Amino acid sequence: MEPIILNSLPAEIDRQSLFDSLRLKPGRPVPPELDRLTADAQRLGRPKAVYLLAGILSKTDNGVLVEGGPDGEVAFESHILRLNLEPAHRLFPYLVTAGVELDDWARSDPDPLIRFYADQIQEQALHSAVHALADHVAAAYQIGPLSRMNPGSLADWPLTQQRPLFSLFGEAAAAIGVQLQPSLLMTPTKTVSGILFESETSFASCQLCPRPNCPNRRAPYDPDLYEQRYA
Repeated sequence: MEPIILNSLPAEIDRQSLFDSLRLKPGRPVPPELDRLTADAQRLGRPKAVYLLAGILSKTDNGVLVEGGPDGEVAFESHILRLNLEPAHRLFPYLVTAGVELDDWARSDPDPLIRFYADQIQEQALHSAVHALADHVAAAYQIGPLSRMNPGSLADWPLTQQRPLFSLFGEAAAAIGVQLQPSLLMTPTKTVSGILFESETSFASCQLCPRPNCPNRRAPYDPDLYEQRYA
């Protein structure tokens, strides 16, 4: 299937999540700049996404072969991904970005504090866009809850897997303003890549990551999960 581009995802800002990321305690005054910056971000923001439906051609001991890319098939190498996809016959690779508009906006003020606030607001806009994409895919394909994995989030699926993932999108990545750098990081900075997949058992990479105080944690670390499900 050809990549599908979504150009008008919402740039919603969850104020409580924003306050938490800034470590603003309840009862403390909210910096007056935040309301202005949040309004600016919602007015200027144009989060975007591209995704596609890819059939799973085969499964190896430690990976999957999916359809797509310039050679007609792309290999993802990950033991955890392979086991997560055990019952699946398809997946949804994606790229989501808060957008070049917010990236330029966040860099435009010389005040370091304002730029820090803008960075955290961008993060909220990106989270909103990721959730909007998942809702779109679930509705479009009439499927239940979706889980996701992201290259680089676990040692088992390293950042080098960005290359095969990006090969699925061709020029569609540039069409939403996203580029993969030689370092394997992406621009704009507030961009995420990954796959969505159907799963009766909810999964987030955070469940296997012991990193303390992670600002982007989506689920608690489960020290027993690897042995129970993936060993």
